[in-house]
Order: sequence, then C-alpha cells, then structure tokens
Amino acid sequence: MYAEKAVVQVHGDLKVQTRFYPNPRSDSTIILVNGSLATSASFHQALRFLQPLFNVVLFDQPYCGMSRPHNKSLRMLGKEDEALILLDLIEHFRADQVMSFSWGAVSTLLALAQRPARIKRAVISSFSPVLNRSMMDYLITGQEYLAACDRHKIATLVNDTIGKHLPPLFKRCNFRHISTLEVHEYAQMLHHIRQVLNLDPDRYMQCVGNIDVPLLFLNGELDEYTTPTDALYFADLARRSEYVTIRNAGHFLESEHQTAWEDVREATERFLLAPDAEDVRLAMVS
Repeated sequence: MYAEKAVVQVHGDLKVQTRFYPNPRSDSTIILVNGSLATSASFHQALRFLQPLFNVVLFDQPYCGMSRPHNKSLRMLGKEDEALILLDLIEHFRADQVMSFSWGAVSTLLALAQRPARIKRAVISSFSPVLNRSMMDYLITGQEYLAACDRHKIATLVNDTIGKHLPPLFKRCNFRHISTLEVHEYAQMLHHIRQVLNLDPDRYMQCVGNIDVPLLFLNGELDEYTTPTDALYFADLARRSEYVTIRNAGHFLESEHQTAWEDVREATERFLLAPDAEDVRLAMVS
C-alpha cells in the first residue's frame, strides 16, 4: 500500500515520522493515534478498511518507532504534550476525523476538548475512564517491570493480560516488538503510567464535557481492562456519543479475529460516513 513518508516538526522542536496514505476519491482525512508501547504499525488491520474510504495519516510519537532517531535529546512527554502534537498534525494534514486506540485516547480526548475546528467526529477504541481492578493490577505490575527494565516480563505481561485474545502470530510479533524497545521508551511508558495513576478523574471527565463533536466508543465484549460497561461512564458528559460492543473480542478488537475485524469495520464506517447534521439541514432547505 503506497504511503508518502515525511518528518513533521510539531510542538516546538519535536519531530515525528508520518505516513500519509492518499485516497484520490476522498476529500476526508483521518489521523490515527496509537496506544502505549505501540507504533503506527499497530494500525495495520484498521488501515485495511479505512484507506479505501479516506486519506489516512499514521505517525509515531517522538520517543518511539521511526520518530525516535529524529529526536536525539528528548525529555519525558506527558499526555498534554501528546495532545498538542496531535493538534499540530491535524492542522498540518488538514485532518477532519480522528481514531485512537487504548491509552492513545487520553491525548486524543484532551486535544478534542480544545475543539479543533477541522475535526468533525472521532472514534475512541478500547478505552474507558474507569481504572477497574484488572486495569489497576496491570498498571501497577507494569510499573514495577518498567522500572526494572525487565524486557521479558514486560512483553509477557502485555500478552498475558490485554493481549490474551490475540492469535499466536500476533502474540509473537507483540513480544518481539515490546521486548526490543529502547530504554528511553520504557522510561516514557513508566512516566505515562505514573501520570495515569495520578489522574484526577473529575478534572479529566470535565475535559470530555468540553468536546462538541460526535464520538463513537468501541469496546470488546471480552475486554476486562476497558469494559463496555465502564466506557458508558462517559455518556453523561459526552452528549454526542455512541457506544458499540464488539462481540467475542478483547482489548485488541479487529486484530483478534476476522469477525471482530468485520464488526469494527461496519461500526466505524457507519459512524464516520454518516452525514453531518449541517449537511442534512442544508439538503432539507434546498
């Protein structure tokens, strides 16, 4: 699949490696935001159903993947920093839609709370505002392994918890990727976990209340870490929100099996391709 690669300067002097997948038949561009310990390669399955419909932008955070070599001296970045990076990329690529996965939702929702004028709607997958017992255990154990820089235990933890429903091939790829990350990437993830554990839920929820575009929350039926029930805690504040449970799927949704891929594709396409309220109003007037 053809991609235009570029290094884009964002949020001051930071640089990110981007890949732009053009679709000559579409005037809409969607930007994808990956989760912790992941690079843009984690969106391979989503790219399969998004690129035939939209221009698609993938990027690696400054501290990981293909972006890391372009940022020789790098401080720890918070989710607020990542939100500003996302806002810069939205402007650079003139993106009008966004889709996030897992903890990438934190920076995405913080960015959307700034009400970027271009964005019309967003998909938030595998995320909830609740740190339930399973997620707390995962984060606390992950914090211990990351602090010790124990590569084997970190990779095994991910596969045995949020990755438990992945097929064997994906688990092997996941293990290889996570166990070979640079020390700085582990330190960055540790910084994120500490930030998440200290997150003020009331302040965070109020941030979501400032979002004025439609949101679609996708959660796996078998995901005990970001459950469909916990995602509903957003309902009172995210007034223009929809919630879809992907049956027989865990945290990694479309990457787990073909039926989940088809269900995620159907829910995402229906939401992203729905006509805007303003377009409907103008059509009725005309």
